[in-house]
Amino acid sequence: MTQQSASPGFASTSPQPDFRRFRRTRMTDALRSMVRETELSPRHFIYPLFVVHGTKVRREISSMPGVFQLSVDELVRECIDVHRMGIPAVILFGIPEHKDEVGSEAYDEHGIVQNAIRALKKEVPELVVITDVCMCEYTSHGHCGIVRGNEIVNDASIELLAREALTHAQAGADMVAPSDMFDGRIQAIRTILDANNFTNLPIMSYAAKYASGFYGPFREAAESTPKFGDRRSHQMDSANSDEALREVAEDIEEGADIVMVKPALSYLDVIRRVKDTFHMPTAAYNVSGEYSMIKAAGRNGWIDEPRVMMEVLLSIRRAGADIILTYFAKDAARLLRG
Repeated sequence: MTQQSASPGFASTSPQPDFRRFRRTRMTDALRSMVRETELSPRHFIYPLFVVHGTKVRREISSMPGVFQLSVDELVRECIDVHRMGIPAVILFGIPEHKDEVGSEAYDEHGIVQNAIRALKKEVPELVVITDVCMCEYTSHGHCGIVRGNEIVNDASIELLAREALTHAQAGADMVAPSDMFDGRIQAIRTILDANNFTNLPIMSYAAKYASGFYGPFREAAESTPKFGDRRSHQMDSANSDEALREVAEDIEEGADIVMVKPALSYLDVIRRVKDTFHMPTAAYNVSGEYSMIKAAGRNGWIDEPRVMMEVLLSIRRAGADIILTYFAKDAARLLRG
């Protein structure tokens, strides 16, 4: 029987193919925002900062355009601006005047980071001040702990890292973030903090930190290039993700409150696995090399830098990161706040 055509002005009642148009919710900014799955806000950012001795020092890092080594007075001014932009936290990396084999300024109560903490908590008390706990910036050899012969030793190093974390807490830090990747350092830090009445001070652990080529510009910024060898004996091999889960599980067991994956972009799969496995607050470090590549390509006109920056940060959030440590924090906050 031949199907009759529909009368003019009336829709056909005959069966139609199951044809979905996903574009319907992409046609305007308002529609796209209504169905957007991943939120990105300044509150998700931690801004890394490099602090040095002196006054009125604002020294741009050649391999990281827009990032500076700052004296404490300049650091305070920078952090007032950061706080006004809605970025809740900074993480401090210190560059000492003098280095030695045991990185003694790292755990000196009057060291550069300790002085910076006190200044920030006085002038910007609402800002969350986090400190990187490591020794590579402070040692004359550039390694993350004590060196004996050709070995970067574990247990003697974590004793000094725990002392460093304690001096940061005593200076007023809101959180400490050990980045060395030595075995047992979270337990050592948690023990010394608790024994000194800092039970409520959280630890953000660099729990899955890979031995990566993306750290190159940071070495210039923190003046921490190793004088010999590398850090593959304690940082993770790039091929491993099951091992990352074991590292994270151990740090949680030892007392970590937030766990971090570093770097971010080449390890988005690890971020997702960590988040899905542990359901813990999860941070990711959008590291210096990732930042500098985008900056270089943007300056050469090869990419739309702001667009790519936002795409990268969204990818890290989409992978499962609750918190992003990024040198793009201020640039991204400006865009997000209009």
